[in-house]
Amino acid sequence: MKLLVTGATGKLGSKIVEALLKSVPASQLAVSVRNPEKAEGLKAQGIEVRHGDFDHPETLETAFAGIDRLLIISADGDNDTRIRQHTNAVAAAQRAQVRFIAYTSAANAKESKLFLAEVHRVTEEAIIQTGIPYSFLRNNWYLENEIGSIQGAIAGAPWVTSAGGGKVGWALQQDYAEAAAAVLAGTGHENSIYELSGELLTQEEFAAVLGTVLGKEVPVLQVDDAKYAEIMIGAGIPDFVIPILVGIQQGIREGALEIESNDFEKLLGRSLTPITVGLTQIVNGIAGTD
Repeated sequence: MKLLVTGATGKLGSKIVEALLKSVPASQLAVSVRNPEKAEGLKAQGIEVRHGDFDHPETLETAFAGIDRLLIISADGDNDTRIRQHTNAVAAAQRAQVRFIAYTSAANAKESKLFLAEVHRVTEEAIIQTGIPYSFLRNNWYLENEIGSIQGAIAGAPWVTSAGGGKVGWALQQDYAEAAAAVLAGTGHENSIYELSGELLTQEEFAAVLGTVLGKEVPVLQVDDAKYAEIMIGAGIPDFVIPILVGIQQGIREGALEIESNDFEKLLGRSLTPITVGLTQIVNGIAGTD
């Protein structure tokens, strides 16, 4: 049984590989990376490093050759780029006769109106069309996505949002990584969909927990989308990122991430890392880099 993880040198991918090594011998693991030189550390651990570039499908077919169980980690970029890259990867997996595909998707991907969901909806459909058994890991929202705002709160800035009373199921990347590893290395996950969501919190509730961790109040500034965009521009966020951030706030406000599920606990075989613990880890990590 040979397992392969794409994007294994990324933040999530590296955590998934680390989690897999706790239950799978390195000799059964392979990774597909765009820059193999960045994976020297994995190679040193006995993991097979293969060159695979989502923009060059011929490299993917070679990378996926002889693989039984494949995890496709969603790529970065604009929607059109991601859809092209993901469909390249799915087609290559079919040509390579991979026997199982797990994919890191997004919350409620099939029905979600969040603009980011289109990528995942198209990718899920492409995987289903292959006829290959699959598992969709519908990740809600990484706590790490909030690092910039957490840094701002540490410096005394308010928690700025236009998400209103919308709720989010935040969780640590580490928990998402362990869940993905459990599916890739486990059995009985064929044709499954897992909604991986943490405890649902509003922005105010999240800021209150952060305030407890920081030992000070974190005031919440609820604004409209236009004001939110203006504040983000003032904070030095690049122009091309602004519509993405505003779209995410809008999606949260409209309930796109308000997904209740205990799938996380099922896959992990334990309770999710409490948000206070997760935020403490992140805050300590920020302090350690100052």
